[in-house]
Amino acid sequence: MAADPADKPAPHWRTRTSSVLTTLAHGSVPFITTFLLVHLSAPAAANLGVPFSNAFSPPHPPRPLSSALSVTGYATAFIFLPIHILTHRLAPADLAPPIASLSPSELDYEYVKAALRGWPVRSKVLYAALVVGVALHAADGFGIIWSTWIPNLETPGRRARRALACAAVIPILTDLAVLAREPLFTLVSTAARSRAALTQSFVYRL
Repeated sequence: MAADPADKPAPHWRTRTSSVLTTLAHGSVPFITTFLLVHLSAPAAANLGVPFSNAFSPPHPPRPLSSALSVTGYATAFIFLPIHILTHRLAPADLAPPIASLSPSELDYEYVKAALRGWPVRSKVLYAALVVGVALHAADGFGIIWSTWIPNLETPGRRARRALACAAVIPILTDLAVLAREPLFTLVSTAARSRAALTQSFVYRL
């Protein structure tokens, strides 16, 4: 009798990737809370009549919406991050069939593979845009925070920061490319529930 593919031990790199992705998923709530607190505290204080310079940081001229910092920040906060939260956190928790609340152990790399195999182009675009957008926004934002709070210490150049950000995301994008070429190693019923969860988002219903 042939062994069930799901019973085969996972390669080391896959186990490592699954561990990293699981940790990131579990840490999404505090990350999102911190993200919103930092980015919305100043506008909220300004609405209450507190000057922006006193609420958050020394005054700076407004950055154009076309700047890399603005584009990556707004695109991540209002497009890619909400889609990711819906498809990877909220929709899988739906108790109603056919989803029936996917457990944390079912939201591993096989869930990502279900998205990559079912909707290869849009899934690759969404994952890559989220990862690259966060990395580039962090690289530019890091320079602003550094120069604001540690003005006496020389700030790493923008090119150096972006190069480090790109170096950090290359392994993640490479792992996604490998996962996209792998078959699913999960139960047929679990794969169907994963597809049902993904289609809760309009992006996967188009």
